[in-house]
Amino acid sequence: MGLSSGRGSTRPTLPGSREARGLRGTTFGPVPSRRFGRSLGINNIPRRVCTYSCVYCQVGRAMQVYCDRRVFFGAGPITTAVLRRIEDAGRACEPIDCLTFIPDGEPTLDVGLGRAIHVLRALGIPIAVVTNGSLLSRADVRAALAEADRVSVKVDAVHEESWRTIDRPHRRMALGPIMNGMRTFASTFEGTLLTETMLVEGVNDSDAETRATAAFVRELDPETAYLTVPTRPPAEPWALPPDERVLARAHEVFCAHHPRVELLIGHEGEAIASTGNPAEDLLALTGVHPVREGALSRLLARAGASWQTVEKLLESGRLVEVRYGAHRYYMHARPGRLRGAGPEPREADRGLHPPR
Repeated sequence: MGLSSGRGSTRPTLPGSREARGLRGTTFGPVPSRRFGRSLGINNIPRRVCTYSCVYCQVGRAMQVYCDRRVFFGAGPITTAVLRRIEDAGRACEPIDCLTFIPDGEPTLDVGLGRAIHVLRALGIPIAVVTNGSLLSRADVRAALAEADRVSVKVDAVHEESWRTIDRPHRRMALGPIMNGMRTFASTFEGTLLTETMLVEGVNDSDAETRATAAFVRELDPETAYLTVPTRPPAEPWALPPDERVLARAHEVFCAHHPRVELLIGHEGEAIASTGNPAEDLLALTGVHPVREGALSRLLARAGASWQTVEKLLESGRLVEVRYGAHRYYMHARPGRLRGAGPEPREADRGLHPPR
């Protein structure tokens, strides 16, 4: 597909508009990112299709747990949808610092990921991928991610039992090959590597767990090692953040192993972009993660819309409201998102549940 631009314009000419309209839900934002600035999100995987079904996942339990790569939307339609979103953001004077593959599933399951990154590089905007690292034992996955400028790899645990408890991987997966794949990728990747460790109370937050994880992260030598906690409604209500004392200790342990450690335990902010259609923007964004009430209010104000937009989406059943801690969140409604609202995740390859 072409990425040509008109005279005096840095924005590309948009091809395949009918195709793009059918895939508008595959992009969202730009939104504030604690790692990537003003990030335009790319959702290149169908909803809740992953290699894991993490207990803390902000989009609910994975409904299809795969361990083999396959074709989903295709690189062409994905890049077309991104171009349309960039054009919309440009008309709304919304800056974009980064294009980020961060679906509500595992982006490396998509066999077209490398091709999509390669095509989008012509735009001159940095490209990031947020991955759980579960497929890095595969050479084709490492080659696809090598096309990106920044890659964030999840390292929640390095002990098998803890890893299976918190990440709930496909049963055919083993932690050893995954860790070796991370080591290989880290040793060859020429871009910026980041790691992210999600701490869940009583699962992977003990001194022994954090010391082991920190030691492995040191082997990867990322630019920054991030420690995070659940800040949005998790897939399992018991997946809670550790208390401040435990977080401080975990940070201390990581700092003893790595010079650049940051805690990401706060809200990203409320500077969510509007591209001219507030209802569409809300559904695209809440399809990837829950959004706080204040953030939605800010988006509506920027779009010149009222809270009635939210109320109509709630009334139609397309949006749901939940409370988590002291905050009210809004989430894209779909079966199985909330505990007890739908079936357990299934392993699509074998029809089996992920191990608990």
